[in-house]
Amino acid sequence: MNRQQIPKLALVGRPNVGKSALFNRIAKKKIAIVDEAEGITRDRLYAPGDCFGKPFEVIDTGGINPQSEIPYQEEIRRQAEIAIVEADVIIMVADVTVGVTALDTFVARLLLRTGKPVLLAVNKVDDLARLDLLYPFYALGIKRIVGVSATQGFHIAELLEEAFSDLTLPEEPLPEVTTTRVAIVGRPNVGKSTIVNYLLSEPRCVVSPIAGTTRDSIDVGLQVGEDHVTLIDTAGIRRKPAEHDAVDKFAAVRTQRALERADVCVLVVDADRGITTQEKRIAREIEEQGKGCILLFNKWDLVKGFRMEHCRKSFEIDTPFLNHCPILFVSGLTGRNLDQLFAAVKEVHTQQNRRITTGQLNKFVEKAVQKYHPPMLDGGKRLRIFYLAQVDVQPPRFVLFVNNPTLMLETYKKYLIGQFRETYGFLGAPIQFFLKGRNTKEKQEQAAAASPEATPCPREPLIEEDEAFVFEEEELSEEELSKLDPSYF
Repeated sequence: MNRQQIPKLALVGRPNVGKSALFNRIAKKKIAIVDEAEGITRDRLYAPGDCFGKPFEVIDTGGINPQSEIPYQEEIRRQAEIAIVEADVIIMVADVTVGVTALDTFVARLLLRTGKPVLLAVNKVDDLARLDLLYPFYALGIKRIVGVSATQGFHIAELLEEAFSDLTLPEEPLPEVTTTRVAIVGRPNVGKSTIVNYLLSEPRCVVSPIAGTTRDSIDVGLQVGEDHVTLIDTAGIRRKPAEHDAVDKFAAVRTQRALERADVCVLVVDADRGITTQEKRIAREIEEQGKGCILLFNKWDLVKGFRMEHCRKSFEIDTPFLNHCPILFVSGLTGRNLDQLFAAVKEVHTQQNRRITTGQLNKFVEKAVQKYHPPMLDGGKRLRIFYLAQVDVQPPRFVLFVNNPTLMLETYKKYLIGQFRETYGFLGAPIQFFLKGRNTKEKQEQAAAASPEATPCPREPLIEEDEAFVFEEEELSEEELSKLDPSYF
């Protein structure tokens, strides 16, 4: 059973009647941003739902108001019209506290002309006493009317049962599909939604030159060859002082959640402006989250007088901490080089799940130490590396067993990471190193407690070169990793 066979339910109505709240209630998740202001929902949002265990798909749309003067109104109406065409059942949403308006009449006539099953959900019926207020809504010409409360969940099950009473829903739930989640992130107005629309070959997201057009995080599934990919278009990541109102803060929270659940992040950069401090901060956050990263220099069609090689070289000099990330110079408007994106996503995701055996890692450590020994510190102490082992994937995590973690200098740490990248690559994948020292003091105390006659050695005993170390390759828990000394690059 594919997604095309799943019935679709569209929520349509004038602005500010509670469509997004009802969408969240049906989806059982806080997906859409809910606010009293008009025009908050701009793109159409999709989410899976179930009616008594039978699956369907619900679509949220922006409010229809031809006379509105808010930005993007024409684009919002176009998105709603696409949802109406796609839907098998349409639920028009109205507000019981306001009553029947001329705009409600306009929307009802628009929906009735489609010839599709139409229901009227009169929202904000928060108590049984308000059910008597439903009768005036029969003037809209819609025969089936249900009073609901999106905030309290009143009559939601009855609404869905009535909506699908004339349709046969699939008996089986959707099969689980392994998908790679790809978040498109970046500053506002760098062309994220334009790129998503081009990749999907449809106007899925509202696009405008005004910064902050996208508010909600929009998940779109597609199949690339035999691979399933979920694209997540996100709101532009602003600096905290630039988040002026509650909606901006909600959008920032949605973007943060999208970043957390993504497997690979595509950081979109305006090629005409280059890497800014904000992009560096976003890249650092992607690294800290342990997500794969691909850099997309968008709007390359507007750049004149520069070669890609020169731009790439300048980028490598200015931001060396991102040199392991694949770089693509693209145009979301013309589609230039965007055909290479999914191949890069697949490669980065593969690198995130790559494992290297302990034997191979120990050979690497031996060669790296022979090439450049750890420096001798004051007091005659020197870092000694016993062995290196991988303990986890996505992101790849490694534990470096040493005599004393405090002897690891920043310069030598960078040297080891550079050698590691040169040897194993891990294209686009962040690698995390943890340092673990040998607790010889604790062992001495245990030995002294077991044998009171023994005199503990005041100095740390030397470890012989031929001493064997055994490591069982198993994943450490988050709690165990948190106890180690982290050293992220």
